[in-house]
Amino acid sequence: MTFDIGSIRIDDPVFLAPMTGVTDLPFRRLVKKYGAGLVFSEMIASRCMIEEYRGSPKTSPDYGDEKPIAVQLAGCEPDIMAEAARINAGRGAAIIDINFGCPVKKVVNKLAGSALMREEPLAADIMAATVAAVDVPVTVKMRLGWDEHSINAPKLAKIAEDVGIKMITVHGRTRNQMYKGTADWEAIQAVKDAVKIPVVVNGDICSPQDAERAKRMSGADGVMIGRGAYGKPWVVRDTMSFFRHGIIAPSPAPAELAQAIAEHYDAMLTHYGSYNGVQIARKHLTWYCKDLPGAFELRAEVNRMDDHVAVKERLALYFASLSDMPALAA
Repeated sequence: MTFDIGSIRIDDPVFLAPMTGVTDLPFRRLVKKYGAGLVFSEMIASRCMIEEYRGSPKTSPDYGDEKPIAVQLAGCEPDIMAEAARINAGRGAAIIDINFGCPVKKVVNKLAGSALMREEPLAADIMAATVAAVDVPVTVKMRLGWDEHSINAPKLAKIAEDVGIKMITVHGRTRNQMYKGTADWEAIQAVKDAVKIPVVVNGDICSPQDAERAKRMSGADGVMIGRGAYGKPWVVRDTMSFFRHGIIAPSPAPAELAQAIAEHYDAMLTHYGSYNGVQIARKHLTWYCKDLPGAFELRAEVNRMDDHVAVKERLALYFASLSDMPALAA
């Protein structure tokens, strides 16, 4: 399954998707600790990022210790996207990824994200400007098209290849589907047939078995896991292992899960500060405990707590009560 993204060798092409509000530094580091072929940052609005950088360049993030990391940029102005790419490559990004896939209205209304699939000449200019601006590989994440009547991912992928893009990721839905229905993995085969650069399949991949089916049905070279990693930072590692050995790894025992949650929680407190960290951590705690006994009651109780020490003590008590359980269900 090995392939190259430009000069970067990918031995295990199982990637963590860029997800706003999820793939922040604490979560990326945890996923990488478990093992991942490549992780992507949250989507970054290029113009806003440049303004913040100009205001306080010394406080901008450094991606050097996360290598390799792909930083995803969104925007609709070729010169702004190029400048943002240069800044992030200078910060240590190993790959710059361009977002042509976000379906959210506030992004689309600014002619960014998946709106650019309806603007092929502008999309081509953005890709060409970004490729010319940096020495690191540039990749693109897109959808199948704007709607069922305009499936143009194969055409846009070929345009991308021609201007120097090194990898294409395709979410198997149109923009108008948002996240409804089912991802059409088979439709991505047409993208694979249109280009010679690596193609990665994305959408509805929640387990190693899903990943195997998605890769087989799409003909893709690799897989990207998004919402399937909610509360399961080890799913990327398990998928890599399944591709290598054909064995489904057992789910974590309660003690291992408790350790992962504690590590992630502490990292969020350090990164965001105690107050904000407690608020941001709530969604992650919900995902981690979703299928555990008494999870609804635990979530309701923890979500009323603002004291991070109290939250950690409550979680410790909860997992101590599960200590005699076997490994958790997948």
